[in-house]
Amino acid sequence: MAQALGYVTQTEDGNFVGKLGMGLNTRIDIVANDNKESEKQPDFRIYAADGGEIGGGWTRTGKTSGKDYVSLTLAHPMIGPRKVYANLGQASGGNEDEFAILWNPVG
Repeated sequence: MAQALGYVTQTEDGNFVGKLGMGLNTRIDIVANDNKESEKQPDFRIYAADGGEIGGGWTRTGKTSGKDYVSLTLAHPMIGPRKVYANLGQASGGNEDEFAILWNPVG
């Protein structure tokens, strides 16, 4: 079973709020990038509680499931010297608005 890096809840407007663990235990907001100008820019921007941007998220489609998911890239000195790749996956417990941030070692 994968160890979650944190948990978020999807809000009515399609954004996500929650907590990033990884020894940081900081509140995060994953906010839709309404100013996206190219496909290379993220669909979501990730902000820490202090307002600093710590990453981005891209909407992807699963190869086998055909379902959309959000692929995250976290990069900030408080996280460490390397980027951390993760995916938002449905959290166990039955609430369809709760997601786990699951480490993706492949990136």
